[in-house]
Amino acid sequence: LSPPGDSYGVLPRPCHALVLLNPQSGSGRALDDFQAVVQPMLAEADIATTVFVTERPHHAHEKVRDEDLSQWDTLVVMSGDGLLFEVVNGLMERPDWKEAMKKPLCILPGGSGNALAASINYYAGYDHVAKKKLLTNCTFTLCKGLYTQMDLVSLSTASGKRFFSFLGFGWGFISDVDIDSEKYRWLGSARFTLGTLQCLAKLRVYQGRLSYLPMATEQGSSPAPRDPHAPLTNGHVPQPAGTEAPGSLPPDSLLAPLGQPVPAHWTVVPEEEFVLVYAIYQSHLGTNLLMAPAARLHDGCIHLFYMKAGISRVTLLKLFLAMSRGTHLDLNCPHLCYVPVRAFRLEPRVAAGIMTVDGEALACEPVQG
Repeated sequence: LSPPGDSYGVLPRPCHALVLLNPQSGSGRALDDFQAVVQPMLAEADIATTVFVTERPHHAHEKVRDEDLSQWDTLVVMSGDGLLFEVVNGLMERPDWKEAMKKPLCILPGGSGNALAASINYYAGYDHVAKKKLLTNCTFTLCKGLYTQMDLVSLSTASGKRFFSFLGFGWGFISDVDIDSEKYRWLGSARFTLGTLQCLAKLRVYQGRLSYLPMATEQGSSPAPRDPHAPLTNGHVPQPAGTEAPGSLPPDSLLAPLGQPVPAHWTVVPEEEFVLVYAIYQSHLGTNLLMAPAARLHDGCIHLFYMKAGISRVTLLKLFLAMSRGTHLDLNCPHLCYVPVRAFRLEPRVAAGIMTVDGEALACEPVQG
């Protein structure tokens, strides 16, 4: 049974898919895995493929931004989460982004961080799996051809950049692990375990101000009713017809400009020293990290986690071990806070530490979403 309010589309048969594949992702096996596991299944399901192998960073971004996409029924990303981030933002740079964003997207895990693939596997009710089994499950989902909506979050930075993010924004410990462990890519997902232990050894504290708009404000306890055809921005309130220029991106209707204080009905976190801040919109942060068990693809909600300074290394390690099963909140750790929000703002006191969006590194600066 589909959750209330979710409508499903179905891919045509026969179907033509554009597969964007990064041969360098993860431990470098994506192309082999595609030919061995994915292609035979797609052939059975009457899905023809055009494979586009990326040769450099931003290659996929440029392809989907500039190409006529009408010849394909779906865009398939076979890589880690980083390549899907490129694809989403490339689509959003098109003058016809509203139409382009209706094209079904599919993720097939081919990287070391396959958070969206693990999340979709979880939403579909499959057992927790990894590697080839996760790839098989995701390919099977594509073969069935059902698709539905997914929230995106609009992120804006103080330097004027704007990104559309499908997974999460992070600062502090988790982002450090993600970026510091890049040098161990050849280990596959084990790189994150090694990175966690290294970052635990040199545990850092980050200073800044965190503010948010709690989920329950505005209309009692339910999220804003949404037009099911508006595919974009979390909590985006459609503007009256005629107020947007054609082709212009959706306005950030819940946010004040970054130079101004947050609106009065927002909550400002009293603490200003953090070990980590992570705003996630899917259930999984990695194949083995079930960070937001309550998250769904299309819930209009940002699941905001923050960890206050003062936590011991032992407790932090316990929380991460519990997160593999999604039981970290059951530990009732006073340093770990979780709140469902519709919007957030983070203002670092100094430009210290790495920020990440969907696993990609950003310069450290004020950001809101």
